[in-house]
Amino acid sequence: MRDPYKILGVRRDAGQDEIKAAWRNMAKVVHPDHNQGDPLAGARFAEIGRAYDTLKDPRKRSLFDSAARAAEAKQNEKQSENTIMAQRQAAREAAIRAKQAQENAERVMEELARAAAQKAAAEAAKQPQQQQQQQTGAAEPAEEMIERIFGAQARTASGGGRTRGFASGKTKRPEPEGTEADRQTDKPNESAKAGVAGKATEDEHAEEAAAATSAVLQPLSLLTSFVRRFTGGAAPVPEKAPDQLAIATVTIEDILKGAWVNVDLGDGRDAGFTLTPGTTEGHTVRLKGQGHKLTGMQRGDAVVNIHIAPHADFTVDGFDLHTVLPVTIENAVLGTDARIDGPNGPLTVTVPAWSGSDKSIRFEGQGLPKTDGEKGDLVVELRIILWEKPDDKVTDLMRIMKNGLFL
Repeated sequence: MRDPYKILGVRRDAGQDEIKAAWRNMAKVVHPDHNQGDPLAGARFAEIGRAYDTLKDPRKRSLFDSAARAAEAKQNEKQSENTIMAQRQAAREAAIRAKQAQENAERVMEELARAAAQKAAAEAAKQPQQQQQQQTGAAEPAEEMIERIFGAQARTASGGGRTRGFASGKTKRPEPEGTEADRQTDKPNESAKAGVAGKATEDEHAEEAAAATSAVLQPLSLLTSFVRRFTGGAAPVPEKAPDQLAIATVTIEDILKGAWVNVDLGDGRDAGFTLTPGTTEGHTVRLKGQGHKLTGMQRGDAVVNIHIAPHADFTVDGFDLHTVLPVTIENAVLGTDARIDGPNGPLTVTVPAWSGSDKSIRFEGQGLPKTDGEKGDLVVELRIILWEKPDDKVTDLMRIMKNGLFL
């Protein structure tokens, strides 16, 4: 069976008078006697009768409402499970990426240790020829090491080609002792030879100092290249954890006065926020840094979905509020003034003469506040109802009008 409220076109909190009036109006429209050319008229008329039979009986109506709420809760639970599964999958993928980054870092540190061991072995040999080979054939540059570990794209990601100087691990090749003029001139001047030997010794000390400086700066260059390899030159930014979803149930009065709302985030945590203009059914509020917390990741946000609780007098449609005003037949034909309770206080509704159930009266600026400073409207929907007891005069008049008899 379909939803009886939808079949009769009434709200879930509609009273018995409203339900009865809606059933009578629809029964007249779809009655098989008035739709003899429609083969489905009888089925629609029977469906309307079953819907009214369900809603007019308090026990049947209560059973249907309970079943509908249980089905809605089950659907919401299923959606919540799907959301949690998606968040867990995102967390697993983030953990895999973090593990891969850690493995790459460990490989680089192993290469650093290997380079340090090679340097220590080279320093253990104090012979000049080995020192010269160490100076001319310096240890593996940082960019080449990154390229060997991560592939040819690593050097491009770390800044293109190599740089000159100490940072690349290259040292200046030592020149032969003495100058070109000293080699062409062979004078037996002991003082000149002593000067040339002193200059060669000074150059040798300078080259050794340069090699030592290069050995110290090379690990720093390697770490810099490693950072550039993964970040493109910027400091690493931790990945953000998934957002946490929550639902906040508020009332129309809460929205009108901009109340403070507390929402349960689970795990014993809650958060609060103020209802601002622009809040309506389905509106979302993002709370920064109030979501899931995972190791090595930025804390996610809490995304709160606004749900407006059912109201005894009003229903929400965007920023407009709707209410129903029952009108008797004589007032619908002749017109009348009626008093209703509006969202901001009592209001007087002027019902024009000859108003039907399709008539609605709009009060501007009596709805929910919008973001631009304006407000929605209050829409009063008219519902024509009959008297509780039949009236013989009205019945005779309707029979005369139906049969086309005029006296």
